[in-house]
Amino acid sequence: MKRKASAHWQGNLKDGKGTISTDSGVLSDTQYSFNTRFADGKGTNPEELIAAAHAGCFSMALSNELGKAGFTPDSIKTSAAVTLEQTGSGFAITAVHLDVVARVPSASAQQFEAAASAAKAGCPVSKVLKADIAMDARLES
Repeated sequence: MKRKASAHWQGNLKDGKGTISTDSGVLSDTQYSFNTRFADGKGTNPEELIAAAHAGCFSMALSNELGKAGFTPDSIKTSAAVTLEQTGSGFAITAVHLDVVARVPSASAQQFEAAASAAKAGCPVSKVLKADIAMDARLES
């Protein structure tokens, strides 16, 4: 299975602008620029898209891990914060922090934590990222 996206950029780094599109059409000529990446410009940026991908991937992986343990979650809410920092060789994504709150009837805190840890390690987006991935996972009652 392959998923595709494309980007088109015009101009130099600081004054240029670009668009990002996905084959599914969910993103279609969505604007991105230096300002959307490093300031508060209107549009998206690569780090925001990685955060969205990681939050979605992790939520699905956690649902799968809970299912393997015999639980069906009522809800899983995940946010991902991607940290982009300047390093000696330019910029790098140095960390991702997942914040997870789930409602899982009958699951103990230990069962939930085990499923969350397995999901963090097994999520395909987690596997592709070299950054340190931290997580706060809370079970709602």
